[in-house]
Amino acid sequence: MTNAPARAGRIIAVASGKGGVGKTWFAITLAHALARQGAHVLLFDGDLGLANVDVQLGLMPERDVGEVISGRMPLENAVLHHEGGFDILPGRSGSGSLASLHPAMLERVLAALRGATARYDVVIADLGAGLDRAQRRMASFSDLLLVIATDEPTSLTDAYAVLKLHASDAGAKAPDARIVVNQAGTVVAGERTFAALRRACSTFLGRTPPLAGVIRRDDRVREAIRRQSLLLTRHPATHAAADVEAIATRLAS
Repeated sequence: MTNAPARAGRIIAVASGKGGVGKTWFAITLAHALARQGAHVLLFDGDLGLANVDVQLGLMPERDVGEVISGRMPLENAVLHHEGGFDILPGRSGSGSLASLHPAMLERVLAALRGATARYDVVIADLGAGLDRAQRRMASFSDLLLVIATDEPTSLTDAYAVLKLHASDAGAKAPDARIVVNQAGTVVAGERTFAALRRACSTFLGRTPPLAGVIRRDDRVREAIRRQSLLLTRHPATHAAADVEAIATRLAS
């Protein structure tokens, strides 16, 4: 175990422009990695309509963020503790997306998450894929945005769109956004993918978001997801596990 992150009380949003890039898996594994390093972590399933965190971890929560949205329950009473050492604020499967929330209710959720930073070192918000108003608001509200991309052309295009809108939404505030390349064949291949995205950002946005890390492709990631288990517990010696732990270490420094 190492000490908890020097920068405490941060909200980290995990986003992607499209589905299928491993966003929710990464958010879960990052939460686990940070918890293993000594941080007190809350993972918020921000994709309310699908509740992917529940599905990937095989959870059947009795309470969820719907109780917080309605004002019937404070956030701390709606969370559940996972054996991996981190807490989870579940989404509500089938309830519709954040986009359907009244703005005042969305702000209630955000205020609750900000309040949680008094008790947690890191709050990780797994945002739904897409570029709707609510997802953009949550991204701009966060202290750090991690954008997940793969080497697929559509993923790169959508990741660029997320970064472009995030820069626009930040206004005068310099946005803290970083790129995570997932499912890379090798570290070098992942760095090439990042370089292509960085060039587009530099050319058209005048910004160059840094690389948070490269996660190498590994079939045991898929196996762990099928088993609804944590990669760092089931296959701790894999390249993908080491890559996520390295990202967690850099974020904690």
